[in-house]
Amino acid sequence: MAYNMSIGYLPSGPAVPDWLNKGDNAWQMISATLVGMQSVPGLVILYGSIVKKKWAVNSAFMALYAFAAVWLCWVTWAYNMSFGHKLLPFWGKARPALGQSFLIAQAVLPQTTQYLKDGLTVETGWINPAYPMASMVYFQCVFAAITLILLAGSLLGRMNIRAWMIFVPLWLSFSYTVGAFSLWGGGFLFHWGVMDYSGGYDRERFPPNNVLVMLTGAGFLWMGWAGFNGGDPYSANIDSSLAVLNTNICAATSLLVWTCLDVIFFKKPSVIGAVQGVITGLVCITPGAGMVQGWAAIVMGILSGSIPWFTMMVVHKRSKILQHVDDTLGVFHTHAVAGFLGGVTTGLFAGPVLCSLFVPVTNSRGAFYGGSGGMQFLKQVVGALFIISWNVVATSLICIVVGLIVPLRMPEEELAIGDDAVHGEEAYALWGDGEKYDSSKHGWYSDNEGTHHNTAPSGVTQNV
Repeated sequence: MAYNMSIGYLPSGPAVPDWLNKGDNAWQMISATLVGMQSVPGLVILYGSIVKKKWAVNSAFMALYAFAAVWLCWVTWAYNMSFGHKLLPFWGKARPALGQSFLIAQAVLPQTTQYLKDGLTVETGWINPAYPMASMVYFQCVFAAITLILLAGSLLGRMNIRAWMIFVPLWLSFSYTVGAFSLWGGGFLFHWGVMDYSGGYDRERFPPNNVLVMLTGAGFLWMGWAGFNGGDPYSANIDSSLAVLNTNICAATSLLVWTCLDVIFFKKPSVIGAVQGVITGLVCITPGAGMVQGWAAIVMGILSGSIPWFTMMVVHKRSKILQHVDDTLGVFHTHAVAGFLGGVTTGLFAGPVLCSLFVPVTNSRGAFYGGSGGMQFLKQVVGALFIISWNVVATSLICIVVGLIVPLRMPEEELAIGDDAVHGEEAYALWGDGEKYDSSKHGWYSDNEGTHHNTAPSGVTQNV
């Protein structure tokens, strides 16, 4: 029986151009959605449960706000600063990514054509995936969003929410876009051949308010990383399969090593420590996920489960400088140390055959394979130092600018009370864990004789 069908459903035509690969497009959108779910609900849940109860709402909202703010900034100007036409060797030109003609055209990263030393002969053509630009913008947006949200982990229960609202678009515009264009968008590190597949304890007691919910958030983060690394070849190919497998191998190894160290030195396996081990493993494998063999992923997992553990548990406690760093969730150790470790070990273990599937510079390899591998290792170190240096300088300047507008740190009253003072909302209908007792909010109690009182019961201090 004949029937009418919208042209959008036809197997060919304007909605299915010849260049479109439906499998690649589907995988890219699934990968992007997996990465998005790492943030919402993944890190929203993780942050809301891993902090003290009085900071649950504020911590979860910092993640949710950043996710929304990045979206609007990304499509308005930041995408093309990261992946568009070159303005400077490390920065793209700002322009919107909103027009129909731009979004439904075949995706292309215009500055990624790799030339030989003569500057004329093409060594590797530009990145030109078989799906629309809309899928590319979506995928890169959720990457940018989770970067900001991971950064928030060092600021939970510390930063003024108003300052955070200003900080997010500024850091995205002046820090993230520089790193993204330099490494992935066709900037100078990209053309130099630096390999980066997908990017790379507080001083006081800071107990989580719900360990089981925290594990749920950590689970979203772990499983979502399949999209994080599996989507980076921009195709559903053999490299993406290897990247997903290596991601899980390294994360699992890192968790086991971190847990074993906790048992050996502290006599107990820590659930929070296991989560930290997962995160360091995921961060470490990311620069080389699709460029190292499975045995190398295990080695990287051993290193990522031990070296950040050592810097967090030993070096941090002995260093006077690190003792003055107000890093709520130990992001310096789980991301900075682990990320640097991942970039360097990629320079050691990247296989020549696997590099040919991803790296624009031909004959690339890690130092373990000889040849040009020694220079590759040096490139990895230099690339990491550039990104670290730029982020330190840019973040410091942004904080100074934001501090001129609103205070960076929460007022002492808000720090003492928590969510109720900042948002007028609380995560649980309970009180305690550092909150000030207020009978008008925390209500009455009943003694054994059935008499109701509107004051704090015996034994309850004004600061629990």
